[in-house]
Amino acid sequence: MKRPQLILLAAAVVSFLISAVSSKINPYFLDVIIGIGINIILAVSLNLINGYAGQFSLGHAGFMAIGAYTAAAITTFLGPRLLPMLGGSASPVAAALLFLFALGSGGAAAGLAGFVVGVPCLRLKGDYLAIATLGFGEIIRVILQNMDSVGASRGFSVSLPYTTFFWTFMLASVTTYVVYTLVHSTYGRGFLAVQDDEIAAEAMGINTTRYKVTAFVIGSFFAGVAGGLYAHFKMFLVPEGFNFMKSIEIVVMVILGGMGHMVGVIIAAIVLTLLPEFLRSVSEYRMIIYSLLLIVLMLTCPQGMSQIWVRLAGSWKRNKAVPPGATPKP
Repeated sequence: MKRPQLILLAAAVVSFLISAVSSKINPYFLDVIIGIGINIILAVSLNLINGYAGQFSLGHAGFMAIGAYTAAAITTFLGPRLLPMLGGSASPVAAALLFLFALGSGGAAAGLAGFVVGVPCLRLKGDYLAIATLGFGEIIRVILQNMDSVGASRGFSVSLPYTTFFWTFMLASVTTYVVYTLVHSTYGRGFLAVQDDEIAAEAMGINTTRYKVTAFVIGSFFAGVAGGLYAHFKMFLVPEGFNFMKSIEIVVMVILGGMGHMVGVIIAAIVLTLLPEFLRSVSEYRMIIYSLLLIVLMLTCPQGMSQIWVRLAGSWKRNKAVPPGATPKP
């Protein structure tokens, strides 16, 4: 992406135009499409931690849960008090400001949790870090199961469906833009140095702990934002929706897409969201077929779906460079 700002602006305009006619879209298709946008935010944010910073987190669903419950609590409990101050419940501007405040608060709460977990846990490496973050995710789930103020295990009903096509894909574009520009900035090269060789990075004077904590906080923040979007789209939250398997689902998107490859991770998020829907007609064999397809993809593309993208991009560049009438190289 040579001009990420223009791409971000174009994505915002397209998202707004599609959202304006989203009422004409089949509700089932709209549900799947918004699910794709939320999964893109989750996958891209985890890719910053696992792919670019070289860590291995299995607690991303825990950060998503913090963001979801925080944002839902703000719109449900504080919304009736804040909306009159912002212009009234009938004002779309007031609703947008309240929703942005809820999403920002959910992201901030998740980012703070990422900092609290990251400072002690990121002294660990590899499997030990994965186990520590997995434990954190389960702690969050158990706490939510015992919090009567947010419904505990009975579930928590959210007040209004604020999540729209525009908000989902606008924030997915912002997440992608922030992660891409951060990693490709002068400061962001430190993430790649930590990923390649942490000992060598420390020997060159790079504060590896600071970079790992930064990646954890930013990734957690956007996971919290995705949780807020999820809460105000599904309208009902249960702690079991943010269990270990949800974290594994997000990790699979990153690994299948290609760790450290933005386009591949986005493609994997789209494919893994659509795949279960395509297999609904064979529901009794759905998980078997789903697992087999994942195995086939990993065997044929061990570096993830980014490998397919790189091959296609390379082939397109070679064909473009061939003069008219000449035979392109295979």
